[in-house]
Amino acid sequence: MNEPVLPTEAKNETAKKTEPQAPDETPNYYEQMLKIRAEFDNYRKRVDREKPELYKLGRMDIISRFIPMYDLLKKAHEEIQNSHAESEIAKGMEGIFREFEKIFKEEGVSMVEALNKPFDPLTHEALGSVEKPEVEDGTVVEVFEPGYLIAGRVLRTAKVRIARNTKKEQPKEK
Repeated sequence: MNEPVLPTEAKNETAKKTEPQAPDETPNYYEQMLKIRAEFDNYRKRVDREKPELYKLGRMDIISRFIPMYDLLKKAHEEIQNSHAESEIAKGMEGIFREFEKIFKEEGVSMVEALNKPFDPLTHEALGSVEKPEVEDGTVVEVFEPGYLIAGRVLRTAKVRIARNTKKEQPKEK
């Protein structure tokens, strides 16, 4: 029943196990290498496509950080122009303001046109409303803080007040 295994028979069994497999069962290293190469090419193409977008997002982030400083300088510039138009400070502020405008123009930054325009929730943020019967309902009547766009994307929404017109014509009952 249980016969002892001779050492020569054990060698023959292990030799059978280590013999090369049939050609259909051997791994095809060339096909694996082609698949890995194709995956790497796709990765490289995707990175090349995404790189400009990431660069643009980085620019947008930096420019959006300069916008509050630009707004403050713009207010200071207006005040100095009104009170000390011929002073050295006014000339210096004018130079700083021109540089900001030049950089914004080069980067494609533009202000959101808001005043007397219909309210647009994508570019405007309503901070309140006021009763104005002479103005169409939903029209921007005051801009608290300007909004900015870069290449059609919103950097900052304009903070606005909109008109509310509650005196609408009532439909006549029959």
